[in-house]
Amino acid sequence: MEKEKKSPVSDVGAWGMNIVSSVGIIMANKQLMSPNGFAFGFATTLTGFHFSVTALVGLVSNATGYSASKHVPLWELVWFSLVANASITGMNLSLMLNSVGFYQISKLSMIPVVCVMEWILHRKHFSREVKIAVGVVVVGVGICTVTDVKVNAKGFLCACVAILCTSLQQISIGSLQKKYSIGSFELLSKTAPIQALSLLVLGPFVDYFLTGKLLSDYKLSTGAFFFILLSCSLAVFCNISQYLCIGRFSAVSFQVLGHMKTVCVLTLGWLLFDSQLTFKNLLGMALAVLGMIVYSWAVEAEKHPKVLPSHLSEEDLKPLKEGVAESPLKDVVIGESKV
Repeated sequence: MEKEKKSPVSDVGAWGMNIVSSVGIIMANKQLMSPNGFAFGFATTLTGFHFSVTALVGLVSNATGYSASKHVPLWELVWFSLVANASITGMNLSLMLNSVGFYQISKLSMIPVVCVMEWILHRKHFSREVKIAVGVVVVGVGICTVTDVKVNAKGFLCACVAILCTSLQQISIGSLQKKYSIGSFELLSKTAPIQALSLLVLGPFVDYFLTGKLLSDYKLSTGAFFFILLSCSLAVFCNISQYLCIGRFSAVSFQVLGHMKTVCVLTLGWLLFDSQLTFKNLLGMALAVLGMIVYSWAVEAEKHPKVLPSHLSEEDLKPLKEGVAESPLKDVVIGESKV
């Protein structure tokens, strides 16, 4: 299956939807889960609500004929859902057991891990410019987010599980779309019900382990109910746009350019929640944005093969043509994942 790429406008739309919905859901969840807000500290169960609403949207879409349902083996859907749920649970446990600084480092490490896994699983190669840009983004985001770094054995193990499962999940999205010629939304509508069911069953137990509180003891107010609905609505757009972006680009691009959300969250936190924004934050944000710009340029440059100088005569080109004819061509993808 070819990439879900129709026009530059639709590409920008997919990225815009992902950034706006991701930042929006972080802001909504901050108000919902903060002790100063509605203190709904059941993150895993909330994710189950997210996928339940996403599954409902997919069901309605299929029933109305807006989207077509293609066959994907059940075992692959279950395997993917288990990996995705392990990613969610691992991230929550990592955040609970480790310091915020180490949690941010673990998130940053997903970029090189995705690159290595792409190379191992799909033999993808990356140009020097792409590698430099990835390094600049990692350093920039690290400067503006990483503070105290404390880790223990259990926390380190959970972080490793979260990193590997998240990276594998994002790579698998593109692989499944390519393997079964299925669109982003169709794939999401098939996996969302499995993830929703498993998270709603296991989520309350995981949340009790994390917080020591029972979901049944929480007193639901009108404001909390509103923010749960808002979070679930934004999650639908966030999930759809994630599948769209990885389907159109690659897991590496999604990780690199996705850190624009980190910059937006820091900026909005400063504007809306009186969070401190220091020179160190601004320097890191500037480096991260610079790295994203260089990465976008490098990936785009690799898409277009270099053109031979027009002043060369046919006599000059003859040895080159003969060399091309005698040597087998190798299809090497540099700087992006063809999914």
